Amino acid sequence: MTPDLFGNAGAYSKVGEAGVLDKMPIAVTDDGPQYTLILGEQRIAMNEFIGQRIRLEHSGRIFCQHCGVQTKKSWQGFCYDHFMSLAQADGCIMSPEKCHFEQGTCREPEWGERNCFQTHYVYLANTGQVKVGITRGTQVPTRWLDQGAHQALPIARVRSRYLAGLLEVLFKQHVSDKTHWRTMLKSTDEDIDLAATRDQLFAECTSELQDLQSQYGLQAVQLIQHADIYTVIYPLKDMPEKFSSFNFDKETVVEGTLLGMKGQYLILDTGVINIRRFTGYEASFNVQE
Repeated sequence: MTPDLFGNAGAYSKVGEAGVLDKMPIAVTDDGPQYTLILGEQRIAMNEFIGQRIRLEHSGRIFCQHCGVQTKKSWQGFCYDHFMSLAQADGCIMSPEKCHFEQGTCREPEWGERNCFQTHYVYLANTGQVKVGITRGTQVPTRWLDQGAHQALPIARVRSRYLAGLLEVLFKQHVSDKTHWRTMLKSTDEDIDLAATRDQLFAECTSELQDLQSQYGLQAVQLIQHADIYTVIYPLKDMPEKFSSFNFDKETVVEGTLLGMKGQYLILDTGVINIRRFTGYEASFNVQE
């Protein structure tokens, strides 16, 4: 047993041992998305704790997700050396239209060939508002679940991450390419006509799309006219009155009744925490008896 915040022993029971946090896997089942909290080698099924009071406590230790070395600060989940040296931490990951492989300056050309030169999709998502995004084909529908999208619609299939980035830049002149976390969490899962938005984008960008297809080929840039809309209902019992965000860099304890999960967020009655943001942070997980 561990003491609670006021030193009252026995208020919480520990679930497993302290471990390093990682992005929560989300399994798609007939009963809806099933969330797993990763603490090192441990896997904790979170859906069963909805409605219970939980506590996550950060030990103060942070580890690089690539090499496992303890670091004083996390640079997007990496130690500083690997943040500066790995291709997966380079700026073109967030801005693929600036692909370093295309420019001949990729940090890890072999990694780029494996990860960037495969089928990617450009999609529209409903995260409380319409946004455009890109993802590898192997990450459908994981990417949409991670973003907390209620709906998603693939609108183009391309041969590389670079080409996906070019399309995203084109489309984001008309729709946002950002997920605003408060808007996403507060959204009531009302449907948006994503197909109508797709048709409007194709019409507004006709000449630019034709130029890209002419330059790279019709097989390299394929527009998707008739895909089905993917819809998600997240495991949420309720929503908090306040949407304050917990930050392990400022506070070591996150405590409250678990209301559910959406995107990579644990939603408590006391606030929310983005688990993916704290990849590499060592924490323990406790449940009130």
